[in-house]
Amino acid sequence: MTATAFADMLESAREAGGPLFSAANIATTLGLQHQDLATLAGVHRNTLRTHPESPRLQRALRDLMRVLSAAMAVQPDAQRAIFLVKNEPIPVFRHKTLLQLVQEGRTEDAIDYLESISAGFAG
Repeated sequence: MTATAFADMLESAREAGGPLFSAANIATTLGLQHQDLATLAGVHRNTLRTHPESPRLQRALRDLMRVLSAAMAVQPDAQRAIFLVKNEPIPVFRHKTLLQLVQEGRTEDAIDYLESISAGFAG
């Protein structure tokens, strides 16, 4: 069920008819404003619309989807996983959220954390 739910989410994140992620679709899925997604990716807000192929933007979108995939391994309900990524402060990271870690370029730390709690690590 989790794999199917994430596969559906991954498909909905794709740019129609192409191999790229859609910034607009991911923003909608995560409930983010386009400006917030642009800031997270480190690009101008117009880049989401005018240059969706931007390597920096696509890398950030891939990182977001990787973290969301790891979050869904911990919390199979998609809406709760999204809430976890966006809102849950994590004490070991100075109470930053997983989304903030991605913005700082710490995607691997976010994924490692999620994998550790998925395996039952408590601190």
